[in-house]
Amino acid sequence: MNKRQIENEIAELKMDYISLQGDIEKLESTGHEDSVRKAEERLAKMESRLAELNEQLATLSN
Repeated sequence: MNKRQIENEIAELKMDYISLQGDIEKLESTGHEDSVRKAEERLAKMESRLAELNEQLATLSN
């Protein structure tokens, strides 16, 4: 992956992350605990992927 591709994937993940956070708030308010748990697991995976991409980006910048 080149720098531009990594930056694009990071931006896309950030938008998805924010959207999912909003979905979680709605699910919590309606009492869908199983869906909240699954969504939180997806957030954790997104966080891991963001960390990987940021490491790749840092490596390319050096």
